Amino acid sequence: MQNKYGFLLMDADEVEQWLETQNISRQIDLIQQHHTYLPDYNHFTGNNHFERLRSMKSYHTIHNGWNDIAQHFTTFPDGMVGVCRPLNSIPIGIKGANARGICIEHFGNFDTGHDVMTPAHRDIIIRLTALLCRRFSIPADINHIVYHHWYDLNSGIRRDGKGVTKSCPGTAFFGGNKVADAEQGFIPLIQTALAGLKPGDPLLPQPHVSPENLETGIVTASNLNVRSGPGNSFGIISKLGAGAVITVYESKNGWLRIDTQQHWVAARYVIMVKPALTTASTLNIRTGPGGDSAKIGTLPRGSRVLVYDTAGGWCKIDLNEKWVSKDFLEFD
Repeated sequence: MQNKYGFLLMDADEVEQWLETQNISRQIDLIQQHHTYLPDYNHFTGNNHFERLRSMKSYHTIHNGWNDIAQHFTTFPDGMVGVCRPLNSIPIGIKGANARGICIEHFGNFDTGHDVMTPAHRDIIIRLTALLCRRFSIPADINHIVYHHWYDLNSGIRRDGKGVTKSCPGTAFFGGNKVADAEQGFIPLIQTALAGLKPGDPLLPQPHVSPENLETGIVTASNLNVRSGPGNSFGIISKLGAGAVITVYESKNGWLRIDTQQHWVAARYVIMVKPALTTASTLNIRTGPGGDSAKIGTLPRGSRVLVYDTAGGWCKIDLNEKWVSKDFLEFD
């Protein structure tokens, strides 16, 4: 491990050990994937990690006026990882997705026709993402591992590539930057890595779970224990805060398995919801289930929402009283 200019530089094994020593006080359940675009591979000499990190921080703080470098981690073409921003500090990565996020910048330009990712870079991106999933009990799926390209730059709403977007983390990033590309080319690699990250366990294939059998839930407890099995007798692995989005892989005796590992939460502290996309060019949000209820906002076409309840032809999209017409929702 090296330390210079306020940054740490580590290999994969050092990152794994370092993560286990960190005392994290904020809820983290989202991992952002970015590429730097500029600087790219042409700006990396093999021994200028700290100089490049210092340059990025200067740009972020002086040019952009931010309080620190934007990202928590930077991965490099030689497989090294720079620790840039304290994990307890909210990143400046994706508008609308920072509060509970970890921001990773991958050094290079991974748009089609530009940098070809080195094997060492590919390996550290997979391993670092898997390590963060394990450390914070984050499910390895497209609801928790996200690309900058999926979020509208103006509204901060996830629209899965529609609206005003960046190509980040690159149109050739592990096969592409679309949601389907991540599901096919990136997420399975993280799931496989997670199987091998359990101490003492061999690398095992992940159990097949048909997408249509998965459900989505929202945590209602302020501190919900994530346990190593379906019951209070199992050890506590981590905690989830109110509002955390989970994917349900299995239900057993009042407990829910929330990823492909043995990570379980009590079902009584979870509200099941249904994901949907808005289809109207502008969809009104109202205070109740009816056109006569007060209008309190709007959503653009293609906005992703979670439906908590239905009443007649109306859907509740928040724990608070926020309702939209069901006629303009397309359910996943």
